[in-house]
Amino acid sequence: MSPNPAAGTKPPPSARPALPEYQQRHELLVASISDYAIYMLDAEGYVRSWNAGAERFKGYQEAEVLGQHFSRFYTDEDRAAGMPQRTLDTARRDGRFEGEGWRVRKDGTRFWASVVLDPIRAPDGSLLGFAKVTRDITERRAAQEELRDSEQRFRLLVQGVTDYAIYMLSPQGEITNWNVGAERIKGYTQEEVVGSHYRRFFSEEDRAASVPERALETAAREGRFGSEGWRLRKDGTRFFAHAVIDAIRDETGHLLGFAKITRDITEQRQAAESLEQTRNALFQAQKMEAIGQLTGGIAHDFNNLLAVVSSGVDILNAQQPNGAATRVLDSMRRAIDRGALLTQQLLAFARQQPLEATVRQPNALIGSFEAVLRRASGPQMSFVFDLAPRLANIVVDEARFEATLLNLVVNARDAMPDGGSLTLETRNVQLQEGAVGTLAAGAYVRVTVTDTGTGMPPEVVARAFEPFFTTKPVGKGTGLGLSQVYGFIAQSGGDVQIRTEQGKGTAISLYLPAVDDGAPAGTSAEPAVERVLVVEDDQLVMAVASELFETMGYAVLTAPDAVAAQRVLEQHGDIDVLFTDLMMPNGMTGLELARLVRGRWPAMKIIIASGYPQQVLRNEQPDLHEFDFVGKPYRLADLARHLRAAG
Repeated sequence: MSPNPAAGTKPPPSARPALPEYQQRHELLVASISDYAIYMLDAEGYVRSWNAGAERFKGYQEAEVLGQHFSRFYTDEDRAAGMPQRTLDTARRDGRFEGEGWRVRKDGTRFWASVVLDPIRAPDGSLLGFAKVTRDITERRAAQEELRDSEQRFRLLVQGVTDYAIYMLSPQGEITNWNVGAERIKGYTQEEVVGSHYRRFFSEEDRAASVPERALETAAREGRFGSEGWRLRKDGTRFFAHAVIDAIRDETGHLLGFAKITRDITEQRQAAESLEQTRNALFQAQKMEAIGQLTGGIAHDFNNLLAVVSSGVDILNAQQPNGAATRVLDSMRRAIDRGALLTQQLLAFARQQPLEATVRQPNALIGSFEAVLRRASGPQMSFVFDLAPRLANIVVDEARFEATLLNLVVNARDAMPDGGSLTLETRNVQLQEGAVGTLAAGAYVRVTVTDTGTGMPPEVVARAFEPFFTTKPVGKGTGLGLSQVYGFIAQSGGDVQIRTEQGKGTAISLYLPAVDDGAPAGTSAEPAVERVLVVEDDQLVMAVASELFETMGYAVLTAPDAVAAQRVLEQHGDIDVLFTDLMMPNGMTGLELARLVRGRWPAMKIIIASGYPQQVLRNEQPDLHEFDFVGKPYRLADLARHLRAAG
């Protein structure tokens, strides 16, 4: 009958015969080991030997445990679950048992043990008992638990961060983990990115320049790499990122990988840029104000001096001098007049010129001044007038406004010595606070003169409005043109903006406050105004045709040839009427333009004008009958009749 482990006691073994010397030395070695509990069990699990290590951390003397069942070292829960017997069965069946678990000391305290149980067999294979080795690893387990808890807390911390993308990279740059912040910022789930290279977040130009690889090389060499730049989200949109890469190494210095932290700072960057633009605009306004005050003071003093000289010339003229003196006085008078004109220009910049400002319609002012502007632009220019329908009114001095436009057109012409394209555009715009200089938010009229000339470098743009500053050769300009433009527009409550790029032309925009007439700028209770594109290479004929159409209530766009007309049509597909001359320069006739328009915009009314007899033209151009035709010279009634026929 097997002994009952619950009884916990088995009679002590009988005295053993004397052992050989080497076996005695072996037992002494085992008995002296204090870091391990090494003892023997018989086949039923009763303790048959006990070493110093077992005594040290289990608390029992050898006499107290010899003959006791080893289950007494287990917890009540493990004994109730049959753990001791399963341990013996496993060792007997598999030749070894290894495991960890709680064990109980003599004083009832617990320790975490690492256990190895080996069966001991006789030469014939019969089971003699078990060799049991136990080690107290409570401290190691506590350290492991602490490390595990720390890692868990770190994972929870990292996963809980949503404002930063925090993830790990292998030494080659492959993504090994991914936090919630990375998913929010970049748009990828963990399953989509783990195992892929982090270069996927860089722009094509950065990838082509090997920016991702250089970042890892720097971090590996220096321990850390920080940068800012554009990165890509999953949907293809860009965001501006601040990124830090730290190299992760083990105790021996071997590179394990990289920790990468990325933050989306797009909004902060935009705010900083906006603040910088506001500062620059304020600085520019203050600088121009200071220069204006100085210039105005000098102009007033100079005017006083001119007044003295002018009065002296008048007195000398009244004394009826001889012929030689008269010629000298005439020269002095001309010099005084030139000096007076110069002071008026300086006063214009200083915003101290007298203005006769009234409520005016900008398109009407430009239309009445169009012929002068076209002549000033010269014969080599393709000049397009792109005037917005239902443009808001402005309060402006008509003469000064015309002089401002003339200044801009002449400057644009001079920037295109070999010819080019020049556009005058009007638009209603709604500005936000600080969008243009220091202008307040609100409704404005924007008048823009755009050229395809040489453009300006940044250092020239920064000084473009200063008096007497010019890049033109000596004798080709006073440097007061743009300063007068700036002074007049600022005095009228607006601002001037330059957009330019070297080799790609310049656009100068005038912003003037829209008159509040009880309705938002750009809206009207009247039916929408129809738009007509007048294509004519003769500027005088174009001015007359434009005036006739405006008399009939049309908003007029103009083009000097068919090539320029195509650009206008591409920009404004909502044109209602094409009125074109038949014979035009630059390789495309009005009939060819009409055919192109009929194919692209079949609903557009088309009228062709020519000074040649209609019958002769139709004999030469059989398909001319497909379009409405008007002969030159035409009158208002002719245009009205043909418009009804074309409609």
